[in-house]
Amino acid sequence: MKTIKILFYIVLISLSTFTTSFGEDFNSWLVSFKEHAIKQGISKNTLDRTMSKVKFLPDVIKYDRYQPEFYEDTNTYIGKRTSEKKVSNGKDIFIKNSGLILDIENEFDVEKELLLSLMGIETNFGKYLGKMDILSSLATLSFDKRRSEFFTNELIIILKLIDKGIIDSNILYGSWAGAFGNFQFMPSTIKNYALDYNNDDLIDLKSTKDSFASAANYINKLGWRKNDPCFYKVKLKENIPIKYLNTSAKKIKNKKKFKYFKKYIVDSENIKINQNLTTGIITPDREIVENSKLLEPAYLTFDNYELILKWNRSLRFALAVCTLKEKFKNEL
Repeated sequence: MKTIKILFYIVLISLSTFTTSFGEDFNSWLVSFKEHAIKQGISKNTLDRTMSKVKFLPDVIKYDRYQPEFYEDTNTYIGKRTSEKKVSNGKDIFIKNSGLILDIENEFDVEKELLLSLMGIETNFGKYLGKMDILSSLATLSFDKRRSEFFTNELIIILKLIDKGIIDSNILYGSWAGAFGNFQFMPSTIKNYALDYNNDDLIDLKSTKDSFASAANYINKLGWRKNDPCFYKVKLKENIPIKYLNTSAKKIKNKKKFKYFKKYIVDSENIKINQNLTTGIITPDREIVENSKLLEPAYLTFDNYELILKWNRSLRFALAVCTLKEKFKNEL
């Protein structure tokens, strides 16, 4: 963990000079990108109207290199994001929009508690949508070599949506990584799952109707199973083989039926779930949190949990979403 911190500070220091040279080359890159965009079918009018305002954003590079959620311990991370105030704010959102949210829950077969939880974790119910110019953020990350291909594709997608009149470029302010709206959709997610639910010929993911329906459509299309479990916190026995302990959000490996894992779980007889449910085990603090315990905290995870990972590849994010969802279940 100390090594990670030292490397982070080295990155910050080097970036101060690194981004200066970046800025000098950015304008040349922009000319080449516009040529590429035209070949992708984007009109010159749209490019002139949007990309003429784009700037290189050094802070975006810094944020990309260091994301706190990867180093914060699980209890702290979840506690901050599932507080009683968060639950109270979510209840207020539901009361004000209960008819709409219940209709969307029934139409898309996705629990209202899950939708509120996703919105609450992503943007604190629309209070923290991000203030970055999304086109500049995407252009900066496209120009950067680390994940250039991914962000170039995202930038092309959002420009095509603007070109078709589906998205209003004037409201595109969001996260440093280019995510937009109440549920923080990336351009490719907007293209594949976002809906014009209020039928005004625009997709506005800062609006309640479009954003809730789009989130429900997205999680439904991922394969969410309403009322199925997400995770279960457990205490592991010392004899559990290390190979069953997952620390990466990319893929939960070595999954087994719950009845197989029972022999490695303290008081497993008190866990009232289907014995044949396929489950994995995660220990999210192991290897990345200073002085963390090898077997604590530990969680059994199920299919729904892995679907949240498709939304956001963070073990802690998925745990927080499912935790807040359960808190709403007891309040709504």
